[in-house]
Amino acid sequence: MRQNSIGAFSTSAGGRYRLLVDSITEYAICMLDLEGRVTSWNTGAQRIKGYKSAEIIGDNYARFYSEDDRAAGIPAAALDTAATAGRLEMEAWWVRKNGTRFRAQVFIDPIRSASGELIGFATTTRDLTGRGATEETLRRSDEQFRLLVQGVTDYAIYMLDLHGRVTSWNAGAQRIKGYAPHEIVGQYFGRFYTEADQEAGEPAKALRTAAAEGRFEKEGLRVRKDGTRFWAHVIIDPIRDDEGKVIGFAKITRDITERREAQEELETTRQALFQSQKLDAIGQLTGGVAHDFNNLLTAVLGSLELLRKRLPEDPKSERLLENAVQGAQRGAALTQRMLAFARKQDLNLQGVDVPGLVAGMTGLLQRSLGPLVRLETDFPAGLAPVRTDANQLEIALLNLAVNARDAMPEGGRITIEASERMLAPGSDLGLPAGPYLRLAVLDEGTGMDETTLARAAEPFFTTKGVGKGTGLGLPMVHGLAEQSGGRLRLTSRPGCGVCAELWLPQADAVSPQASAAPRFVDETARPALLVLAVDDDSLVLTNMAAMLEDLGHRALTASSAAEALVMLGDHAVDLVITDYAMPQMTGLQLACEIQVRKPGLRTVLATGYAELPPGADDALPRLSKPFNQAELARVLRGLVPARAAA
Repeated sequence: MRQNSIGAFSTSAGGRYRLLVDSITEYAICMLDLEGRVTSWNTGAQRIKGYKSAEIIGDNYARFYSEDDRAAGIPAAALDTAATAGRLEMEAWWVRKNGTRFRAQVFIDPIRSASGELIGFATTTRDLTGRGATEETLRRSDEQFRLLVQGVTDYAIYMLDLHGRVTSWNAGAQRIKGYAPHEIVGQYFGRFYTEADQEAGEPAKALRTAAAEGRFEKEGLRVRKDGTRFWAHVIIDPIRDDEGKVIGFAKITRDITERREAQEELETTRQALFQSQKLDAIGQLTGGVAHDFNNLLTAVLGSLELLRKRLPEDPKSERLLENAVQGAQRGAALTQRMLAFARKQDLNLQGVDVPGLVAGMTGLLQRSLGPLVRLETDFPAGLAPVRTDANQLEIALLNLAVNARDAMPEGGRITIEASERMLAPGSDLGLPAGPYLRLAVLDEGTGMDETTLARAAEPFFTTKGVGKGTGLGLPMVHGLAEQSGGRLRLTSRPGCGVCAELWLPQADAVSPQASAAPRFVDETARPALLVLAVDDDSLVLTNMAAMLEDLGHRALTASSAAEALVMLGDHAVDLVITDYAMPQMTGLQLACEIQVRKPGLRTVLATGYAELPPGADDALPRLSKPFNQAELARVLRGLVPARAAA
């Protein structure tokens, strides 16, 4: 049978074919007879399986199988399948001569005669051991990569097909977006976008950009399964085949909501710091300007007052003089507002009953607001008092009410309301924790946009026409609130009116009202004093000396603290009145030095500033600039009692 098979394979070109087959070393090519015995053996078969031709020809090819495969009848079944199906292709573990196993790719083809009779089989075997190791390495690498992607929970990593449908989904995507894989795979990724972005075609634009430019990257709002929104940083990269054709997209999404909120909070804090520093710088400038104006106005008002006493009675001159005094007093009111904004006005902080204060000024408010405005108040019973300056609070409420009136040219309602509040640590007002009173003035006016609202408390900023506002009303209210230990907060929207809130610390009790000073005092009943006036401004110095002499006292003048100390050594001075803000040595430092050199000698501080070192308010009498002769006389009365004979 074997000889017949060999003979059947012989052709005139058999020698050339044998050379061709023997030259192939990457494949084991051999022929089998109908029983599976080897009838030919090439060089590749010897290299792969280890047998020489003489060792294997005539033996059954089943020896290449493992014992288990032979016991299962697999070799004979393979030949039957090849004969029946016309070809068999398989991968299997085969055995070499030395007993080692190798992964084999096997092809078995039936060989038939010209008449179609089956006369044997041709087997072609390829050693896949190397390729198998590579494939196993690739498989393990793919598995490791899959585990890696699945293990990432901080990023949503998934793939899209050409049409934007989700084809893979990792654990990070499920955590961030809320969808389980079976809920989202096969769905269009546009559902992660907001409705506005979907209507604008943003999902499709993102894919087109990624395909055309090789990458798409953007931050924007995205929507979770539960409908909540989050800020996302998105990257889309195209996936291409070996020919460079786009076959899909890789998408990476990171939830940056916390980072975005932290950035916004930082920006808010930065803006608040910038606004605070800007207002502080403006306050320093405003306070300095107000101080200089106070010196000028002190000289002007004092000189006008003395001039009025010395001029003969003349109605025309009196009107001109009164006009000059009123102009100077208006200037003094402006400087007080400037100092209020700069938090350098002299305040008398005490417990103030807000409902009682508002009730006492209702008539003034109604006259100031006019007939088109309806004034309403809303105060709960038993409202706690606040710690502030009652007179300045009246002016602040009047300013807020007038601003509200001006915002309602056709009239409307203004409400003044108050309520007790307890602030927790870290409140958005930036105030210490504790009990406060929220005093608010609300109107139904035109309101303010964000830009106007941000600048409303800046000095000299006004939206009113020329000559209709100084731009110092709200800055004064701001300064009063800050100096009282509270805060001014404005809220508004265009067309929705303004709510001006004064947050002031609560006081333990309402302070008793000071008794009124006597209207007329006989200054001649007091002894004449030798007073040393100290000021670095010559105008103020000259005016102060003139007012003292007009009151019956003698005056010495010094333009610096150093000069004053020299004069104290040469004269028996009864009293020193000194400016506070002087170069080289301040008035307070001068007062301390006087106490060292001449203990018991009284010193008065003349200043428009309120921010003096701790203890200065209690230790020294104060004379607030600009002052007139009556105020100067009142200070002197408090220091020098009248003669017993009076």
